Amino acid sequence: MTVHPAFPTGDVEATPLTVRVVDPLALSDELAAAWDRLAEEASEPNPFTERWCLQSALHLLDPARHARLVLVRDGSDGPVIGVMPVAPATRYGRVPLRHVTGWAHPNHFLGSPLVRAGFERLFWSILLGWCDAAPWAQTMLHLQRLTADGPLHRALVDVARTRGGEAREVHREERALLDSPLSPEAYWEAAVRAKKRKELRRQANRLADEGQVGFRRWQAGEPVEPWIAAFLELEARGWKGRAGSALASHGDTEAWFRAVLVAAAEAGRLDMRALDLDGRPLAMLVNFLCPPGGFSFKTAFDEDYARFSPGVLLQQANLDLLDDGRIAWVDSCAAPGHPMIDSVWRERRSLVWVNAPLSGSADRLRYAALTRAETLWRRWKRAAPAATEDRDPS
Repeated sequence: MTVHPAFPTGDVEATPLTVRVVDPLALSDELAAAWDRLAEEASEPNPFTERWCLQSALHLLDPARHARLVLVRDGSDGPVIGVMPVAPATRYGRVPLRHVTGWAHPNHFLGSPLVRAGFERLFWSILLGWCDAAPWAQTMLHLQRLTADGPLHRALVDVARTRGGEAREVHREERALLDSPLSPEAYWEAAVRAKKRKELRRQANRLADEGQVGFRRWQAGEPVEPWIAAFLELEARGWKGRAGSALASHGDTEAWFRAVLVAAAEAGRLDMRALDLDGRPLAMLVNFLCPPGGFSFKTAFDEDYARFSPGVLLQQANLDLLDDGRIAWVDSCAAPGHPMIDSVWRERRSLVWVNAPLSGSADRLRYAALTRAETLWRRWKRAAPAATEDRDPS
């Protein structure tokens, strides 16, 4: 672990807050515990930035070590107030532009840092100031999938404005969210139309004709490895396996999935479920529970039994999360417009992609040029459909 030279060495001792770039595989027990405590005190939960999840991701999914794991700490031995993985980037979409981005991988479904509640503005101020001073950091900090209008998003906008710039939202999307005071039974009846509920009851009855149907839920203290193996095998037999995008299609993602589920179980974050037929899983679901929120991380089903909608039947059972007093809401982690989960979970979570400028004069010039280009591009995109509609079809 090293103190990053964003601050002169002589000032670090007197600086209440220090920025450190740490090796995720060489953390002291004390610093690991501080990171874990931060997860319990964070203003916005994010399993993908908790130690049990991010540590193995940086080890197994970033072999070239592009990412820098940044910790902001109150003094040399005080609490950690923020953790975020960042990385240098040379392209912004199709544009060659050096900038700083929040590091992520394809199975990293939320880009927010872990920040102690009440310290959001201070964290962004320190992080952006560190980027200003780091010689490899240029132009802006690009952040993906922040909770729209959440404490971290609002604080970033405020801090950028205080620094004389503007944090700009460059993309927004919505995905399914489970957030309701209703009981599981009442929610199911309110969310799913009567005709669909009748069809699902018919499918469940037909499935019962095939053999013994049962629902299972992984229990703390139970070996997790058989669950992991069953999920990987089930997913690999489906369309993701054929497309080469299943977790088991690549050694690094399989190793990470195995490591992260074991770690989630040890951290008390794992919630795993299965719908079985004669003891064989037809559908499986992995949730991460990070009170006050939950995250529906992965799901898979047996396509040979698709006519019985096993994935939807398992999601119906999964609604018992509404009775969990620790969990106020559950993020689907699904793609926008997902046909299955959008038909069951009726609430939506908005996520934003945000650019925040660095303060160097050259950084501001590049940022201004990028902003103008994006503004012109959006105007052209909006005008293009209208121009097509107005064209004479003859």
